[in-house]
Amino acid sequence: MTMAGVPEPAVLPGAEPFDLRGGGDGSTGVLLVHGFTGSPHSMRPWGDYLAAAGLRVSCPLLPGHGTRWQDMAATTWHDWYGAADAAFGELSRSCERVFVMGLSMGGTLTLRLAEEHGPRVAGAVTVNASLGTDRRIAALAPLLWRVMPTFPGVAGDIRAPGVREVGYSRVPTRAFVSLRELWALTRADLGRITCPVVAYRSTTDHVVEPTSGRLLLAGITSAPVEERLLHDSYHVATLDNDRETIFKGSVDFVTTHSPAGAPGRDEPRPDEPRRGHDG
Repeated sequence: MTMAGVPEPAVLPGAEPFDLRGGGDGSTGVLLVHGFTGSPHSMRPWGDYLAAAGLRVSCPLLPGHGTRWQDMAATTWHDWYGAADAAFGELSRSCERVFVMGLSMGGTLTLRLAEEHGPRVAGAVTVNASLGTDRRIAALAPLLWRVMPTFPGVAGDIRAPGVREVGYSRVPTRAFVSLRELWALTRADLGRITCPVVAYRSTTDHVVEPTSGRLLLAGITSAPVEERLLHDSYHVATLDNDRETIFKGSVDFVTTHSPAGAPGRDEPRPDEPRRGHDG
């Protein structure tokens, strides 16, 4: 119950946040951040894989997400970033090093965390991170939100048959306007990133256009960045056909950028993914 006696909005089944301790020494943590109108559901298989590799994993439910789109309409990027930043701070207090990884807008927030926290971020992995859009109507959103409070949702862009994503069927226009503000701020500060970055990008994505990938690669000028293409997945690649490539690649990334090359566990880590542009 809220202080006013109004029940808190019910979280959709599968959209719950999660915190996984893993089986390692707890020295390495990973913050996972879900996407715009999505939920931790899209990150749970990834989180389970990372935890099985001995890593401490945290994935918060961003404000306004995982309940009803009406709840999201009252939030802004400041709320979403604030939740991600708080989760990063909590992990940082208990882990020696923290990696940040995100899908779509979660990738945007991941990049923002790397911009703001500098060397405190050990490395960043993004999956179809959004940094802008080519859709002309997006520029009209600040003028349209009063007469068009929502537009069709973007959740569920998955190639694998029978797989669904827990997310909203509508996008609150006011929230999208705030997302555009986050895009502009993050793009402007990409040069501040100093940690290594791996950017996974689906070659067929019906939500985020290739423009975002180009902006990311061009904007990160003070850190090593590598793009890895996903040829068998759509936007929600963490639930799609290339998910194992992402999961294995992210553990390899953590291993490479951790002391002694250890991913945080004693048993052998998963087989290394094939190196190269395709990840």
